[in-house]
Amino acid sequence: MLIRRFQSTVSSNLKKGTGIVFMNMGGPSTVKETYDFLFRLFSDGDLIPFGRFQNILARFIATRRTPKIESYYKAIGGGSPIRKWSEYQSSKLCEKLDIISPQSAPHKPYVAFRYANPLTEDTLQKMKNDGITKAIAFSQYPQFSYSTTGSSINELYRQSKILDPEQSIKWTVIDRWPDHPALVKTFAAHIKDTLNRFKTENGMTDTKNVVLQFSAHSLPMDIVNKGDSYPAEVAASVFAIMKELNFSNPYKLTWQSQVGPKPWLGAQTEKITKQLASSDVPGVVLVPIAFTSDHIETLHELDIELIQELPDPSKVKRVESLNGDQTFIDYLAELVKSHIDSEIVFSRQLPLDSMLGVVSDNSLTDPKEFFRAH
Repeated sequence: MLIRRFQSTVSSNLKKGTGIVFMNMGGPSTVKETYDFLFRLFSDGDLIPFGRFQNILARFIATRRTPKIESYYKAIGGGSPIRKWSEYQSSKLCEKLDIISPQSAPHKPYVAFRYANPLTEDTLQKMKNDGITKAIAFSQYPQFSYSTTGSSINELYRQSKILDPEQSIKWTVIDRWPDHPALVKTFAAHIKDTLNRFKTENGMTDTKNVVLQFSAHSLPMDIVNKGDSYPAEVAASVFAIMKELNFSNPYKLTWQSQVGPKPWLGAQTEKITKQLASSDVPGVVLVPIAFTSDHIETLHELDIELIQELPDPSKVKRVESLNGDQTFIDYLAELVKSHIDSEIVFSRQLPLDSMLGVVSDNSLTDPKEFFRAH
């Protein structure tokens, strides 16, 4: 009897497996969630630091911008698809991991958004209820920025101090993957598909002079000037993809989604696209290099505000986002498996990024305080 009870306890512990947590900023799944999303976003001092006026300005900006942003979400189907794609990608990744990494199985998928449901604290509570004791925080920002990945890590750290003070869950983190095949090979394949569209849709026989314009979300220069890793890592992604393509086309990296009067990282995607579209360049392929799935920045900012407003929209084509691409998901599974096998807790770069990026006393300044080996 005692042996069977012991075996049952061991079996139960083993079946808890590994939680795989997709971290991202998220987006409102319905139009009515827009204000809450914007208020949380502008309340985040890691992303847009307003100092002691943070909450006051966040409420003002969110109130002012909500009607306009609501109209954007209505135009793309009534909400952001980022939750749908995140839940799909994480679920399929865990199915693959159960096959290729049986020693850490079962793998349980979770999504933790910074500004939209499911919020970090709700996901963390669910993991506690599920009995998870080992978890990997998997940033869905391929390129590290303290304002994005760093903010998600800080929120996980803060919420864990409240909801899991005994640290019953042991965390490791995949905090960047700018040149991993998951990103490089999948985007290279999507770019080739889009270049072929110029042949089938535009009657073009040779696409070697079509410009590949990589577009990433911009950053305030306040953050860039603190030594943030993001610009260099986005550039590394672009170079790795161009190398995969054997530098088949001319290319350029530009930056989108600037908000407010403060200086932001440029050149601006909109300005460069319009300049190229009005030139003798035969075509432009837009590549949203910092996004792993569709959301408002691709479906509205690029597809509607930019491309549809051009005199000749057929001259500019956006590559399909990674979304449900099974090749992408398979590569993600290999990335997580390598992380598990290596027993690396966090990247060698994270402590330096954390030290340079910290903006408040409630931030994680030393990753070793929170992350530890399974």
